[in-house]
Amino acid sequence: MLTRRALRAHLLEARLAGVVATAREASLRSYRLFEARDPRVLLGIDPVGDWGHRELIGLMADRCGVSADPADTSGQDVIDPERTLAALDAFAERLAAVAQRRGPVLLGTGHPHRLLGFYVALAEALSSAGCALLTPAQGRSVDILTRFGLRTHTLDYVRGVALVRGESRGRAGGEPGAHTHSPLPVRTALAAAAETGGPLPELVIGDHGWVCGAGQLGFEAIGPADTDDPALFVGQAEGLVSVAVPLDDAVRSEYYRPLTRYVLNRACLSR
Repeated sequence: MLTRRALRAHLLEARLAGVVATAREASLRSYRLFEARDPRVLLGIDPVGDWGHRELIGLMADRCGVSADPADTSGQDVIDPERTLAALDAFAERLAAVAQRRGPVLLGTGHPHRLLGFYVALAEALSSAGCALLTPAQGRSVDILTRFGLRTHTLDYVRGVALVRGESRGRAGGEPGAHTHSPLPVRTALAAAAETGGPLPELVIGDHGWVCGAGQLGFEAIGPADTDDPALFVGQAEGLVSVAVPLDDAVRSEYYRPLTRYVLNRACLSR
């Protein structure tokens, strides 16, 4: 069993928390874009609050532990590991609650190169607990605006976890897929589930647009977020996102395995 103290040490050693790879400049740029309501950083939420630059920095300092000083404009961002641990505990509570109800779940990631293994382990544990893993709209085309223009992607599922694949890349059922922040994949999946009269998820687990897009539509949603992804933390502050876990979401995939063990043990889902 992984202790809280051991996980804290791992968070710092793997730079999931503490001094992280995300540059302060990148985070501040995201905050300015969010303030301007740029859809690239809104990730599918429609905030109602007046989130100016100082308000966003204050929120991110409170939820993540980054510097609260607007004049601090360079260097690397810092995530308080205690905030990460507290959010992981809340994340585990939501897993335990849906597992106890044996509720249907939808898992999806815009970070398949890094986080797919994390979500697959959660999917397998929830499935073993009796939760249905939903796979609506598999094979459906999704047009996503990228830095290269509008590109057609295909919605696919790998061991119960949704992702999108670019044109002519990979093979069906293979991995990984494409990196995306878009909420369009989760909107497509949820719309397909509603159209077919199939079950709707009681919990959506993911990152980026998967969490924010689902939360905006009224579904309970939880997931990790980096310091340059303010949308999840604004969504949490406004009641759209149930749990946002502050951590670096782009480290080596194996570094997330201790987090998986920790949350599954806390949720009483370890096998």
